[in-house]
Amino acid sequence: MAYTSIDNPELYFQVKTWTGTGSSNALTLDGDEDMQPDYVMIKQRSSTQQWNGYDSIRGVQKYIGWNTNIAENTQSQGLTAFGSDGFTVGTDDMVNKSSSTYVAFCWKANGSGSSNTEGNTDTTISANTTAGFSIIDGCDDLNDDDTFGHGLNSTPDMVFLKRLDDVAGWRVFYTGITDGSTLILDTTAAVGDDGATVGPVSSTLITVEGSGTGGNEGDNENVAYAWHSVQGYSKIGKYTGNSSTDGPFVYLGFRPAFVMIKNVTSAQQWFIIDNKRSTYNPSHYAVLPNDNAAEYTGQATNYSIDILSNGFKPRTSGTTSANANNATSNDYLYMAFAEAPFVNSNGVPNNAR
Repeated sequence: MAYTSIDNPELYFQVKTWTGTGSSNALTLDGDEDMQPDYVMIKQRSSTQQWNGYDSIRGVQKYIGWNTNIAENTQSQGLTAFGSDGFTVGTDDMVNKSSSTYVAFCWKANGSGSSNTEGNTDTTISANTTAGFSIIDGCDDLNDDDTFGHGLNSTPDMVFLKRLDDVAGWRVFYTGITDGSTLILDTTAAVGDDGATVGPVSSTLITVEGSGTGGNEGDNENVAYAWHSVQGYSKIGKYTGNSSTDGPFVYLGFRPAFVMIKNVTSAQQWFIIDNKRSTYNPSHYAVLPNDNAAEYTGQATNYSIDILSNGFKPRTSGTTSANANNATSNDYLYMAFAEAPFVNSNGVPNNAR
């Protein structure tokens, strides 16, 4: 029986935490083997601050944050270099204020990318087909029913699409979303319809409907990030809440390093739990992708989950404040990446926390 295609998830995804120094800071990832990241999303934990996202195609210093609809910006003292096993941050408060604390989520794609001519829009793609992740730049001038390639060997389960040259929210596609519906990363909104959607997707192409980035049709610059589930390493799916402190068990096939959850039935926060900030169960140190708020550490029941050897379990009672992960009959989207597969390719199981 094949349990996983990836024995060491740290080659493809890692979480990094650090305390700011106020001066140029070369950060090394904590995994046992080197990983040069291609997509790094940074959040200051100790204070209100915008998210900062950088990728290896657009290049260092150019950032777009998950929590905002603003256009791409350049910051000379943001992320200044991708390293062979980490990255370097400059002096800007968003990434390295002295004594402030930070977290970064880091994915491995395939370097600076190559051209892709699939679909009717030519792009540059950095695709890691082993880990099911690609960065797609140059998916520009999108009109209704335009298509572009994603470079993966399976149909994406999740796509984030963002306009770079003007104000527009992050459009999100996920497996199971109704055609014509929209989910937006930088708001708390449930799934709705604003006439600008990502999808459908196929084994080779991503399609947009309406003005795919929420901006003016025919004149836009965009970037997209696509993921599909990989057995033993990543899982994208949905579960239904039950309003119990003994929430539904969500099987992943691995002990997660990262879990992002969004209520798609009701307007609630997106939130992320990871294995570096929350080191014991219940895990409740949450950062909110749609918000610039500091790390959420109080009232653990709002975002509390157990991280298990083969999945996770919400631990909220389903009160109004807990709709973020476990309200009765509400549906929840999740995306998770592994710390360790439940059972590796040699048949050896991992340990619970």
